[in-house]
Amino acid sequence: MKKYIKDLNMFLILWSTQSLSQLGSAMTGFALTLWLYEKTGSALQTALLAVCSYAPYVVMSIFAGALSDRWDKKKVMLVCDTLAACCSVAVLFLLKADLLLPVHMYILNALTGLMNTVQQPASDVAMTMITPKEYYQKTSGLRSLSASLVTILNPVLATALYAFAGMDIVIYVDLTTFAIAFLALLFGVKLSVPEKKEEAEKESFLETVRAGLVCLRKNELVLVLILFLAGVNLVASAFDAVLPALILPRKNGGEAVLGIVTSCAGIAMLFGSLIVTALPAPKNRIRVIYLTMLFSLGTENFILAFTNSPVLWCIGQIIGWLLVPVMSANLDVILRTTIPLDMQGRVYSCRNTLQFFTIPIGLSLGGFMVDHFCEPVMAQAPSQGALVRLFGEGKGSGAAMMMFILGVLGVVICLGFGRVLRRYRYTE
Repeated sequence: MKKYIKDLNMFLILWSTQSLSQLGSAMTGFALTLWLYEKTGSALQTALLAVCSYAPYVVMSIFAGALSDRWDKKKVMLVCDTLAACCSVAVLFLLKADLLLPVHMYILNALTGLMNTVQQPASDVAMTMITPKEYYQKTSGLRSLSASLVTILNPVLATALYAFAGMDIVIYVDLTTFAIAFLALLFGVKLSVPEKKEEAEKESFLETVRAGLVCLRKNELVLVLILFLAGVNLVASAFDAVLPALILPRKNGGEAVLGIVTSCAGIAMLFGSLIVTALPAPKNRIRVIYLTMLFSLGTENFILAFTNSPVLWCIGQIIGWLLVPVMSANLDVILRTTIPLDMQGRVYSCRNTLQFFTIPIGLSLGGFMVDHFCEPVMAQAPSQGALVRLFGEGKGSGAAMMMFILGVLGVVICLGFGRVLRRYRYTE
């Protein structure tokens, strides 16, 4: 244990404090979702918050990776975190002045998303730089563990603080966690600056961007995996847009129930992360990736579509998210062992664009379908008809119908890409 802690000392400092800051940011995001749904009652307008966060992430990721590989990783992380914190301060100021409008939230979320776009590839490479290769799978499990804890705690804490103390206190907590992470990175983490190859120093910015795309194209397995997960993200992001519209309007739903159901995803990921940390390396990482996603998408969406019980909603979340850390850890190992270290920043950024470009599409599609198709269809459905028997009645039944559609789409995507991925072999 002492050797483990010694070898991973800087990783543990960076991982723990950044995770704490992510918790604060996630709490603010969840509280803003509650605030906006209260004001508008619209699934689409609420989903646009996340769309605005992801849009710059998708559009600018390729360029962000090139910048990350050319710039000092630590400085990039410090500057981006500071500017993102300034956006939280701006929300607080507008809220205090009673001037906060949805358009302000969309703009500030877009700016925060831009900062995260530049920060993430720098953070990913920093984690690789301070982690010995033999600890890659275990540290991937720890990162999934922290993501799980954030998912568990942020809706519960945000809902409690928002209900009893208002939006102000949530933002104050966010800024406090930022300060802790900033100081830990500034004084507690040392990142060596890798020597740049002579040809890399002569590369123009656009050549650096192109190099990431070329490297990704040469690694066909990684490219196919990324495209597969883009399809998974389309379904998962639409699910995120639909979930509040499913739970908040129901008589047995509401803010507290939404917080609990959302937390169940984090509880499942927590156990999944512990499983990953303890498991030996699988014989076929590729098969693990697509089979875990088939299980997740082929169960959760259908459970939430056909039930009207908070207990079953929680069970669906747990089943759907339990194996996500297993998938993430195996994908992480493939990426870190396949992509050269000096290319990881720009390749990860290309990955971000290709893998996550479907998230804003899914969020918009999910919100639009609920507001403008599924809810109107269910409102006009006969009270004794098949649709009402399947998905219930009243507001929220359209969201249940959309969950069913997402379940079918998820299964089709996993089975289709599963046939393609079986052609590939991976060895470490």
